[in-house]
Amino acid sequence: MLGRKTILSLEQALALPYATQRFVQLGWRVIRIEIPGNENDNAGDPNRYIGAETGYHDLHSYYIAPNIGKEAITINLKSTEGKILLQRLIRGLKVDVFMCNTLPVRYNQLGIDFETLSKVNPSLIWCGISAFGKDEPDKPGYDPALQALCGFTYLTGEPDRNPVPCGVPVIDLKAGDEAFIQVILAMLELEHRDNEFKNGKEINISMVQCAASWLITALPQLNFVSDESELFQRSGNEHRSFIPCNIYPTKDGFVYLAIGNDSQWARFASYPGFESFSTDKRKTNAGRMEEKNLIYSEIGNLTQGYLTNEFIEICNALGLSASPVNSIKDVAEINHIRKNFIKTILPDSKPVSLFPPSHNTDFLVNENFNLKLSPRLGEHNFNILQEIGLNSDEIEQLKANRVI
Repeated sequence: MLGRKTILSLEQALALPYATQRFVQLGWRVIRIEIPGNENDNAGDPNRYIGAETGYHDLHSYYIAPNIGKEAITINLKSTEGKILLQRLIRGLKVDVFMCNTLPVRYNQLGIDFETLSKVNPSLIWCGISAFGKDEPDKPGYDPALQALCGFTYLTGEPDRNPVPCGVPVIDLKAGDEAFIQVILAMLELEHRDNEFKNGKEINISMVQCAASWLITALPQLNFVSDESELFQRSGNEHRSFIPCNIYPTKDGFVYLAIGNDSQWARFASYPGFESFSTDKRKTNAGRMEEKNLIYSEIGNLTQGYLTNEFIEICNALGLSASPVNSIKDVAEINHIRKNFIKTILPDSKPVSLFPPSHNTDFLVNENFNLKLSPRLGEHNFNILQEIGLNSDEIEQLKANRVI
């Protein structure tokens, strides 16, 4: 069984910090590496300076959630001294995993490539996240642009309006999840090998490939139609395949009604007051597809006579899935979510609830879901360098030489 591991991560933005945040939730030690500099010059991770201020210039709100529970150091990896220091850290801290999300073309330049670092620790698990992996090592990519590239934006929005990106950075998060999973799998493989064969592993995560893997309901259909427009157009709030899945107005908001098969439709159409929906043609999804616009209009007229919760209660009684269209503030008030929020303390001693984990790990339960505040730029330089045997004079010299 995997015990507590140590991860050294050259990270910024979201995809990789999100991945390493998942390791924090397991109780693993995560040390993030950033470029040294003055916080007043917005050095280090650019996300440090995005969002609301929380008490320190390098701790803005957008940065905090993915980085709680971590430690932070700074290293100038463009310098020879910085490269040597990185290797000393890997050796001295007995680092199990090295991760990065810089362009692959820079791996050798910075001395962070798998071949170099695995000589320091032959059992090292190495994982890099980039837009295209090693196939196109010099090509950058950010989530919104990759959503456009990979068809997500093309499929999202109203059919008669411009395409729009998803409301959350889904490709960043998907790539982060994939990195987390692949590192865990690599660690498990390593644990089960004989000692003499405990070689590490290189993992390259392509954000584009991760995104395309989620087109499992779209890409395969190209084999079965002669014209892409038969299937893949923006469809607003309606489901492309299942009728009458859509958003409908209520007296006090909106409700999403999801009916996924003919038996569910039959239950819906048999409810007292809803019988007008029950026609022979509409008994099948194919028949409902032919009359979908009329059905949408009729259901919309119906739901406008109900409060959102009233209509949802009817659907629940029928075993149907229906949900309010919640704001983010509404989501934060859902008890099932709110009770599992990870929490931290801001610099002004104010406690804040941030987000729930995808799963309540033993570590989080033992910590009562409280994690240390996200680290400031280079906050742990002194302590971590002392940990690997450097004295105060040596650390000050590294600082004077702008290595840290």
